Amino acid sequence: MYGIAAYAMWGLFPLYWPLLKPAGAIEILAHRMVWSLVAVLAILGVRRHWSWIRTMTRRQVLLLALGAVVISTNWGMYIYAVNTGHVVESALGYFINPLVSVLFGVLIFRERLRPWQWAAVGLGMVAVLVLTLDYGRLPWIALVLAASFGTYGLIKKTAQVGAAESLTIETLVLLVPALGYLGFLQVDGAGTFGNHGAAHVALLVGAGLITAVPLLFFSAAAIRVPLTVVGLLQYIAPVLQFLCGVLVAHETMPDSRWAGFAIVWLALSVFTWDSLRAARATRREARTTPSLETV
Repeated sequence: MYGIAAYAMWGLFPLYWPLLKPAGAIEILAHRMVWSLVAVLAILGVRRHWSWIRTMTRRQVLLLALGAVVISTNWGMYIYAVNTGHVVESALGYFINPLVSVLFGVLIFRERLRPWQWAAVGLGMVAVLVLTLDYGRLPWIALVLAASFGTYGLIKKTAQVGAAESLTIETLVLLVPALGYLGFLQVDGAGTFGNHGAAHVALLVGAGLITAVPLLFFSAAAIRVPLTVVGLLQYIAPVLQFLCGVLVAHETMPDSRWAGFAIVWLALSVFTWDSLRAARATRREARTTPSLETV
């Protein structure tokens, strides 16, 4: 349920970011950092949960600091994509993210892929090639989103820190740069905070809350369920993003682009089918293998 809620919220974000114009992507990102910290500190205050600070290890802090940089890259690129009319390409990034996670398993953990997993990865590469020809360029927005979010999930799984606690560290790490940038914008007269009415201020402040909540849900899901389950739930977000791009933003979808997405969806279908098949086989083997106590 945590994972479903997180991905559903992320899938509907393309409806929110355009409301923050004329603020630019970096300004929105900086406000997200500041107000997310306020939101998560309020949550921790209500729960009166501060003892975790004493149990944090140096390794966990360093991992979460790295995670802060990675997720900020992801958010910044996502906001930029939505507010510049690339909602469909941003959806593509989250569609191919499970395949990126598979590649991480091969390259980082030296995992061996099953034949159908290799087929899914191969189809994903073909889809990127088709979409590169369609766009006339490498779909770099999608690739940055997929790589950064896949890396973030890997870091969160490794750090094994609670949702609110990890988000607190992540936002604290980037608080000073965020405040410095916002202060510079306001002094320079380029900041939008307070210069476009109370509604705009409320929306900028709300950016922190609405991004903190799904991150908390995602963190809670990432440490409780296998990455394979998280990967399957992730399809919720790009489906909603894709629908927002096509039905709400009315982005152009020529036949060649539909073909590229069709190959991506075929790759994901193969990947999902193989994952479910392997999981069933593992459960069946566990039921039929006698335990040591029985022996």
